Order: sequence, then structure tokens, then C-alpha cells
Amino acid sequence: MTDRIEVAATELRPLLEEFIMWARTNAPGSDPELVGPAALWHRLAFSDDTGTWKRADLRNVLLDRMPKVVEDPDAAADGMLPAVDAYLTFLSQTGKLSERSDSLDDLQAELDDLEEDFVELMEDLLDEDGEDDDEEEGSDLGDFEPFADELGDLPTIRLRPDSELAAAARQVPLIAKARDLALWVGSGRKVGDDSLLSDSEVEQALEAIGLERPDTEGPLAESVPQLWNIWNLAVDLEFLEPGEGNTVAVQDDTAEWPFDDDEDVLDAWMLGLHSVDYGDPELADDDLTMALAGLSRGVLVRLLLAGGSRPREELATELREAAAELDELGAEAWEAAGDPLASVLDWLSGYGMLEVAGATVTLTALGTEGIVHLVDDADIEVDARPAIESMSAHDLLELSAELPEDEADAELAAWMERREPARAAEELLAAAAEDDGNALIRVQAASVVGTLGEAAIPAWQEALKEPSLRPYAATHLSQLEVPGAPEPTQDDTHWLILDMWTISAGLGRAEFVGSLKDIGPDLLNNLLEVIWKIPHAHVEELLDLISQVHPDKQVAKAARRALFKARSAGHP
Repeated sequence: MTDRIEVAATELRPLLEEFIMWARTNAPGSDPELVGPAALWHRLAFSDDTGTWKRADLRNVLLDRMPKVVEDPDAAADGMLPAVDAYLTFLSQTGKLSERSDSLDDLQAELDDLEEDFVELMEDLLDEDGEDDDEEEGSDLGDFEPFADELGDLPTIRLRPDSELAAAARQVPLIAKARDLALWVGSGRKVGDDSLLSDSEVEQALEAIGLERPDTEGPLAESVPQLWNIWNLAVDLEFLEPGEGNTVAVQDDTAEWPFDDDEDVLDAWMLGLHSVDYGDPELADDDLTMALAGLSRGVLVRLLLAGGSRPREELATELREAAAELDELGAEAWEAAGDPLASVLDWLSGYGMLEVAGATVTLTALGTEGIVHLVDDADIEVDARPAIESMSAHDLLELSAELPEDEADAELAAWMERREPARAAEELLAAAAEDDGNALIRVQAASVVGTLGEAAIPAWQEALKEPSLRPYAATHLSQLEVPGAPEPTQDDTHWLILDMWTISAGLGRAEFVGSLKDIGPDLLNNLLEVIWKIPHAHVEELLDLISQVHPDKQVAKAARRALFKARSAGHP
């Protein structure tokens, strides 16, 4: 069998190389590398003729064979069917799809029919891989996955404005200590192999950051875990950077902390966010230390689930039980640590994420921001949104695109309450102009501003200067009968059509094909003769897609001609 596979692979190689070259121009959004396994198993199991494909072949190859041989189910789920679609289109357009094959339209219809089953099979493989990974890696007290359902069910979390978060981050004590330590290190300090600093240097470093010298008879460097945590934080924050020849050096802008710009402050704070793990207890026995790994994250996620605040003793009890359940050494480690939460709460408070008042532990605004980011990094869904009062127009439009209609309307209404209509119109259209490639945001903005009536006239007049917004501005100014306003042109109409096509293409192939069928082949052919001239960001991509997916061969041919003209014209 191995020899047969090698022979088939050798025979296929020239064809696949030709397809890869074709795909660079004709299907740039596909991953031609994903076609190889499907083409190979088709050649081995179903047809010696690489150009003969039947609907049944596709179903058997993709649903029966691929789950057994695919190496990356995630990539296959996202890209294999589009890649196979492009490959079949290549065979058809280059005359390599034999007359004994089913038609390209029928083959593409089969791809549509089996898409859901194929993706489900790939997801099952991913779940199996995930289970294997869990068995190999285990979990710790900071694993968020057991809380995924609870996190997903949380009510909307409102994140505070950047200005407020930056003001809090400027006051974070641990960042100031990391800065002071880096400044003490200087421009090129030599570090040792066994211990970064000598005992005398450790004393100086402790003094520089305001930590007391521990009373110890052994090497001082082995008794100052807090110093090394702050050292590591300085590296995370990019205040310290390793140099050549076992040296470390302070970075040029370190002394400027706290920075003036809010964005720079929050960027720095986020760089150090993963230092939350430094709060986990460190015990003399490494196995006992590992039994309490993730304790800091365990505290944070439980606070988030509780709405931001919990009694300290309640947290301790729950986490002690969790440690004992997760690791056979968990109970012993908890007892050996004495008060495991002490180091956790000290570090997280020092990083501005918690406040401890009496017997109660509470997340700060920074803490909520941080744990939401950590949960998101773990690919777990949580409904977190900017505070309405700090949400920019662009934030609003991006968020609205992802929400159900009733929720999007509620967000919009709350946002609009805080602005005069004229100002709201100005902000929304300015946000839409930021990225002329984002048709969805543009259509959303125009739709909302269109409801504001005469109050939006100044914003519409300003939008006439933006090529991507001019069609909307001209249309609405004309509807408002504004004196001197330009009448919408045919090019404006074509731009609006391209925007709508872009949005429907983003919803999936079936949605896109449906929107094209609604136009009808005759009108679509007429559009294709002229619409290629419009300098729209997605015109070439859309024409290419029409040529591949439209069931009417005459329309597909007209789209290919239009695509050639658009590329020859050199726009957009």
C-alpha cells in the first residue's frame, strides 16, 4: 500500500503544483495545500483518472477518508471545503475535469450539502484531541474550562473607560517597584550563572525597591522570592532586557513610568498581566508547589463569577477543597503553605487587581479588565462590553454587528441618549470612514444616521468628501431635499450594490448566491459590464467569487471578463 501511495502522490504532484499556481491568482482566499490529501485518496480509492469526480466520490473522500488521515482538523474545518471547491473549479476551467465527471455545479452543490457533516466531524476530532491533551496535561486551580458554562451565562460585564483604567494602572505599586529595580540594574549589569545577583547586590536591590532584608543564614539570593518575582515582572514589562555576555540592561523609557499616554500605560499593564501567576505560593517541595499552581487565577475567576466580591474565608474553603480534589498532594500542600491565599492576595493587590477590606476580597476595575482578558485568552466566551459612556462610535458599530438585533438596538439607544443627534451623526460617519474596506460598519452607520433626519445634514455634507461614504451621503441629502446637494449617480448606486454583496459574501456562500439570484441573470450581466470600474476595496474579490459560485455559466463567464478588466485597470 505504501508503494501505491508513493506512486499516486508522484503522479499527482505536477497537477497539484499547477493548481497552486492557479490558486494564487484565481482563488487567493483558499489554502491549496489542503487539497493534497483529498486528491490523493480520490486517486487511490475511486478513480485512476484524476479528472473524473462524482458527487459520491466527494462524500466518500471528505466524510469517510479525511477524518482518518487529516493532520490539522481545525485548519481542515475552516479551509478544506473551499480549497476542494477551488480545485474542482481549476479542473473545470483548465479543461481537466473529464466529461465522465458530474458537472461543476453538481459537485459544488454536493460540497454545500456535506459541509455541515464535514465540519462536525472535524470538531469531533478536535474534541478528542482536547480530551487527550487534558489527560496528558491535567489541570490546575487556574484552569478556566470547568467554569466555561457559568462564565457564558454571566450577565453583561461593563468594562470601565480606558482613562479610568489607565489612572488606576499608574498607581500600581508592583510596576513602580519593577521600574525602580530596572533603574537600579542600569545600562549593562553582569549577572551570574547560578544566581543572577550576588548577596551584596541582592541587598542593594532590596533597598532600591523598598523590600526588607530577610533574616536568613543561607545564601540571601535563595530567600527573596518576591525580589525575583519583581525582576521577572520587569522583564515582562520590557523595563529590563537581556544583553550580550550575561548582561541585562534597563530600557530607555523605563524612567518615564508612569507614562503620559493612556494607551501606553494600558499596553504596559497588559504586558505584565500574566504575572498573576507569580502570586502562587512557592514551597520548599516542588511537588507541593505544583499542587497549588494556578491558585491566583482560581481566585480571580471565582470573584468574577460572584459578581466581583467574596468573603476571604469562603474563597479559602472552596479553593482548599478544589486543591484536594485536583491533586492527591493538594491537601498536604495547603497545610504546608499555612495561609496560601496570603501571597496571592498580596501580589494581586500589588498589581491593582484586588482590594482586601476586612474579611472581604473585591475585584477592582483593573481586576475585572484583567480576568476578562485572561478568560478570552483561554478561548472561553464571556459577554464583556465597554461602558456605554466610554464606547466610541467605532466600538458601538463593531459590537452591534455581533449582537442580536434587539440587543444591538438597546446598545444604540443607550449610546444615543448621551449625545445630541448632530454629534452622534458626526461620530458615526467618522467611524465608518476609518476603514473603507469595512462595508458592514459603513452600512450600519449610514442606516443609523439616516434615522436622524435634518440634524444629520452637516455630517452628511462632510461625508461627501469621503469616497466610501459619498454614495450614502448623496442619497440621504437628496431624500432630505437639501438645496445644492449632489444627485446620486449611477456609480453611487453601483458602490451601494458592492457594499451589499460584500456583506452577503461574509454571511456565507449560500447567502451570497441567494442575493445574486434575487437580481436575475440579465440584470446581473448588465451590472457586470460596468461595475468592475468602481474603485471599491472588494470589487475584484467579489467578481472572482461570482465567477466561481454562480450557477449560470454565462454569468460566471461575464464575471471572469469583468475581473480581468478590473485587474487590468489596476484598482481598487
